[in-house]
Amino acid sequence: MRHTFSFFLLMAVLLIAAGCAGNHELIKAAGIGTRQGVFQEISPDAAPMPGYADLRIYSSLKTHLPGAYTVKDIHGTAAFRIMVDIDGQTTELQGDPRRENSEARMARDPEAGDGMRYRFSKSIRIKAGTHRVLIVIPSDGIAQEQEITLTERSRNSLNLEPVYDATAGKKRIGSYGETSFKRGIRGFRMVLNG
Repeated sequence: MRHTFSFFLLMAVLLIAAGCAGNHELIKAAGIGTRQGVFQEISPDAAPMPGYADLRIYSSLKTHLPGAYTVKDIHGTAAFRIMVDIDGQTTELQGDPRRENSEARMARDPEAGDGMRYRFSKSIRIKAGTHRVLIVIPSDGIAQEQEITLTERSRNSLNLEPVYDATAGKKRIGSYGETSFKRGIRGFRMVLNG
C-alpha cells in the first residue's frame, strides 16, 4: 500500500512538472515572436477591407492590490501585462489599473472585494483564415493557445475571460469550486464572438 501511494505521488509530481514545462515552452515561444506583417494595429472604428478580418482582443480582470504578498509583485501596477502572439507576431496589451472595491453581485462572486481592475483592449487587422493565438501572462506563468478562424471582411471580438484560482483554506459545505481574484489567475476562457 505504501508503494502504491508513493507511485501515485511520483506520477502527480511528474504530471505537474510536465504541465509547467509545457507552459514554459509556450511562454518562451511567445517571448521570441519576431515575425512582422502578420497583423497590424487599427482603430476600433476602422472599416473592414477585402481579404482581411478585424479582431478586437479584450479582457477585464482583477488582481490583488500592489504589495499585498511581496514587495516585488507587479500585480496591481501598470507593469502587469498580457502578451498576445498570433502566428509568431507578438504584441502587449497594457491595462490601466483602477482600484475597485466591489460587493458580491451573486453568490460566490470571484471578483468581490478590494483589488485592482484592469481593462485590456487592442484592435488588429489580420488576413482572413485560421490563426494560432497564444495568450501569455509571463509574471504568472500562464500560457494558453487556441486556433481561431476569421472570415473575410468580418468584425470579431476575442474576449479573454479570467479563470481565477481556487480559494485556500478548509472547505465548507457548499464551498466547492469557489474561486477568487485574490488567489491569482489560473488561465482564460477565450471566447470568440460571444
